[in-house]
Amino acid sequence: MGSFGMLARRAVLTETPVMVQIQELVRGLNDCVSLAQGVVYWQPPAQALEKVKEIIWEPSVSRYGADEGLPELREALKQKLGRENNLHKSSVMVTSGANQAFVNVVLALCDAGDSVVMFAPYYFNAYMSFQMTGVTDILVGSVDAKTLQPDADWLESTLKNTVPTPKLVTVVNPGNPSGTYIPESLLKSDICKEAGCWLIVDNTYEYFMYDDRKHVCVEANHVVNIFSFSKAYGMMGWRVGYIAYPSEVDGLAAQLLKVQDNIPICASIISQRLALYSMEVGPEWVADQVKNLVKNRDVLLEALSPLGEEAVKGGEGALYLWVKLPDKYADDVKVVHWLAKRHGVVLIPGSSCGCPGFVRISFGGLIEKDTITAAKRLRKGLEELLDSGMDS
Repeated sequence: MGSFGMLARRAVLTETPVMVQIQELVRGLNDCVSLAQGVVYWQPPAQALEKVKEIIWEPSVSRYGADEGLPELREALKQKLGRENNLHKSSVMVTSGANQAFVNVVLALCDAGDSVVMFAPYYFNAYMSFQMTGVTDILVGSVDAKTLQPDADWLESTLKNTVPTPKLVTVVNPGNPSGTYIPESLLKSDICKEAGCWLIVDNTYEYFMYDDRKHVCVEANHVVNIFSFSKAYGMMGWRVGYIAYPSEVDGLAAQLLKVQDNIPICASIISQRLALYSMEVGPEWVADQVKNLVKNRDVLLEALSPLGEEAVKGGEGALYLWVKLPDKYADDVKVVHWLAKRHGVVLIPGSSCGCPGFVRISFGGLIEKDTITAAKRLRKGLEELLDSGMDS
């Protein structure tokens, strides 16, 4: 029967989560600072947390709620989508984070054996979601070497020449892990619509745009948008995300509800209430937190300067810098382990995002003082890497 004879092949063949590997690496080390996981250093708004304390004993908090989310939260989200995202014809489903939202969408739209399209560097959890649901024909497209924006010509050709047509195209905007953004003209192009495939846009980092750039959403009957409370409101552990899907597509809501009822039933009630209370504080609160990340970004850009300006991309949106290692260090996993063990700073290997020889750096998880500490260690490590390598 073989070693995995009693296990699902689709699970066995799914890549091991890179964050699990990084957590295992860090557990064995002392005095290590992390620039790895995509998190923010702040907690949810204090006013919202105080309100949650007041409702902890309410019986409704311990019961199941509506599968698609608390009515009052969904109504607030519909208002927000219209006001902030220019989405006026979308229905809303609240999920246990954006990752679960993505799995819901994949299960509702894709069959095992379907082909789908991503662009490298891609978000590793999205890739794994396809693998574990049997969607193994993953077509990975190229991006512009300078901007890291998806290659529209490649996409148009691929959708036109692949038979059957890929079921969906997925992007993160602004990008994880790239830290770049998709221009409005490309996002609003009709490439997917004309090919007859879905466009799934993960907008987790909608509030994380820098240097006067603006986030844009697109709405159409072939587009599904995903959002999250995790980063903007510091609610990583509370696990609340949501799907904004086209109301006019017959049957889509019913299929999403089937998936939802068999995974979480509903997102945690107390987490949904915290999300609602956080929305009452408003996006201005989020903007006040996000603006401070520019200092972290700039500190890390300076630390990366030994690699040369052309080696570093991103920092335009989300929480990330995307960094090319010197050509002779194609084994990015080895470099990440060496930096962690010798210099006490942890990064994400680019191979987990489909790009060996790169690393992802997050500038959101540490306060400025700790980011400076991490940056000093990173610069020292890179200088040693360039001067004498990893065998010194």
